[in-house]
Amino acid sequence: MNIAKAYLSNDKDMIKFQYGDKIIRFRGPYSLEKFTSVKEWDNGYLVVMAKYQHNKDPEEEYIDLIPILRDLYIDAAHFLKPIKEVRLAYGQN
Repeated sequence: MNIAKAYLSNDKDMIKFQYGDKIIRFRGPYSLEKFTSVKEWDNGYLVVMAKYQHNKDPEEEYIDLIPILRDLYIDAAHFLKPIKEVRLAYGQN
């Protein structure tokens, strides 16, 4: 796995963010079907397109990983610094 890339996916309402050997799981909206693209990565802040059960078209969604990492007692600055890109990981893990 390239250390500059992290991967995002979901299994129903459980969102998975993976970087190297670290996997962070957190709950998302109950109606989340899947992420369709990653539009932007800004050092812990993600802009993604997400498909929900109630809408036939993907919607823009925002994920801020910093408070999630802090709640897990992970040094966000240290953890996020090497990540240069986030990709979707469906079918890869």
